[in-house]
Amino acid sequence: MNILKITAIFFAVLFSFSFSFGETKFYEVPALPGDGVYSLLRRYGLDNYSCNHSKFYALNKLKNGAQLKVGKTYALPILIYHFNGKTIRSSVGINDWNIAKKIEAYNDKMLKDGYRQKPFKKDKKLWVPYHLLHCPAEAIPIVEEKPSLKNSPPKDLSNAPARGRNFPIFGKKYAFTPLKSQKLRGKVFYIESGHGGPDPGAMAKKGGHTLCEDEYAYDVALRLVRNLIAHGATAYMITRDPNDGIRDEEYLKCDSDELTWGNLKVPAPQKPRLFQRSDAINELYEKHRKQGVKDQKLIVIHVDSRGKREQTDLYFYYHPDDKKGKKLATAMHKSMEANYKKYRKGRGYAGSVTSRDLHMLRETKVTSAYIEIGNIKHPTDQQRIIVPRNRQLLADWLLDGLMH
Repeated sequence: MNILKITAIFFAVLFSFSFSFGETKFYEVPALPGDGVYSLLRRYGLDNYSCNHSKFYALNKLKNGAQLKVGKTYALPILIYHFNGKTIRSSVGINDWNIAKKIEAYNDKMLKDGYRQKPFKKDKKLWVPYHLLHCPAEAIPIVEEKPSLKNSPPKDLSNAPARGRNFPIFGKKYAFTPLKSQKLRGKVFYIESGHGGPDPGAMAKKGGHTLCEDEYAYDVALRLVRNLIAHGATAYMITRDPNDGIRDEEYLKCDSDELTWGNLKVPAPQKPRLFQRSDAINELYEKHRKQGVKDQKLIVIHVDSRGKREQTDLYFYYHPDDKKGKKLATAMHKSMEANYKKYRKGRGYAGSVTSRDLHMLRETKVTSAYIEIGNIKHPTDQQRIIVPRNRQLLADWLLDGLMH
């Protein structure tokens, strides 16, 4: 059991239920380090309904967007009913059998996750999420949280999985990101596209145009982040461009205005640049770890540079000491291989999964995998990154590997 759950259980014993709602009361918990309203509600499975957010602010007499104080006790939109020993419906005063089953499932999950000490049938305290009684079919909310990093990071700090949520970083055309599923809910991903700022990475010429590695890696990375968010994940773009959203052009303009998470200017020397990124990832990792998030992954995306005659498929790397990283890299590799066999019949696939002692794999605390998506100098590989549809397929097929 992690520290977060032990702390939550301790305070469940220490604090009483003081907020009344008719004959019922609301459950109270203290805010832990790194908590915002969204993350606190998410921990108790309450984040998907805007009425829970509104009720939280009303119960605690807070203004929308208010920050929480570590250690201060807050009432959650969880009503506490006395279980009469017979049925949930008669205890709560409802007739809907489906809602009663959802209440039962919620209590079982809270017990399994360690937030309840005893089953409700033993302690006679039935936890009822506010939304199940007041807004069971409501749309998922739009939520923003204030970041913990310095220098005012962009507002799309993380993904509060929400129908109708707009993410400006994807550009006007793709900012609206529909919620397709909740399969990745509770998982955190860090997507880091290589180079950027004063370093364009590998470069090549095609038809009088200059191809810059950082631009094409960034576009694939953005598309992958959007895919992850569409399935309920929390996803961070570590390298960020203030005006380059997802682009559907073949030839992407090379520029040097990329920033690192936290609106940090990208250093020119390689070592400071890499540590700037790994430090940002590690800080975010620790924040989510303290919140009880166990499933966190880092995907690093690059474009390789080899001889003009050397065609490559996608190469996946993991750190030699990272067994989970190997599993992560292998899952994405298998997805690529399967999709090539399905959609590129007869072509074959020669990608590989190997270990390498690379900075972003070695210096980050999170399970990680590093991808080279092609040789920027080979004519065939160039088509993989130049054609917008192919960049989207790369993101889609990588997502397939992360979904399984």
